[in-house]
Amino acid sequence: MKTELFPIIEVLSETFKIPQLDKSRRIHVLLPHDYYDKPEKHYPVLYMTDAQNLFGEGSAYGNWYIDSSLAYLAEEDKANIIIVAIDHGEENRIQEFSPYDNPRLGKGLGYLFLKFVTETLKPHVDATYRTKPERLNTGMGGSSVGGLLSIYAALMFPQVFGRLMIFSPSLWISQRIYFDAIHFFEPFETRIYLYAGGKEGTNMLPNVERLQKTLQNQGFGYSRVKIKTSIDPEGQHNEEQWSKEFPVALRWLFFEN
Repeated sequence: MKTELFPIIEVLSETFKIPQLDKSRRIHVLLPHDYYDKPEKHYPVLYMTDAQNLFGEGSAYGNWYIDSSLAYLAEEDKANIIIVAIDHGEENRIQEFSPYDNPRLGKGLGYLFLKFVTETLKPHVDATYRTKPERLNTGMGGSSVGGLLSIYAALMFPQVFGRLMIFSPSLWISQRIYFDAIHFFEPFETRIYLYAGGKEGTNMLPNVERLQKTLQNQGFGYSRVKIKTSIDPEGQHNEEQWSKEFPVALRWLFFEN
């Protein structure tokens, strides 16, 4: 792997304001390695949660090594994308990402978090970088409760997000996700990459299968939605597994017909 193909990593802000939650958060932007060499070029954007676990040194939980994956994909000319990586809120992570209330976890703030991404962060990113702002060039991705948030983004903000990277979603948080999915009729053209592992607990695979069937059974207009489901029977619920899946998902979502 060529080091010169690694993405350019910038800190958009150490304390980017989240007015919807009255908080602030560090946000990184990963640019194509030749971004500043091609001032005429514009790029699709993928917004991702849990930035602490995605690149560089990673965290105590692990590392997706997306910077290495992007360098690898750049050799195939399939890394022409901007990734906006948003830090999670540490002990408030699940509450901030979950779109649903849960008796044990408390009030879900995921809708407000997505309002932040769509109404505050995305306009700033589009004004700062050379993006392709259209929905088919805008994606949302995450794992676990971040995966659940990405499903919710597809259902509730289809005018913004056309490509979703959903890894090991925490569908157990609320049954309401299936009812919300029923309203996913007459959808826009959308691509969804859905991954789950067989060693993530007894409910992960049945829940993901139920979600997929719920989406597919909508009928009219469904031909505009492409879902690619990836199941690893030995897959566990961890960063190492999601690291393997990331380049496969990114390639399919943004760079394959």
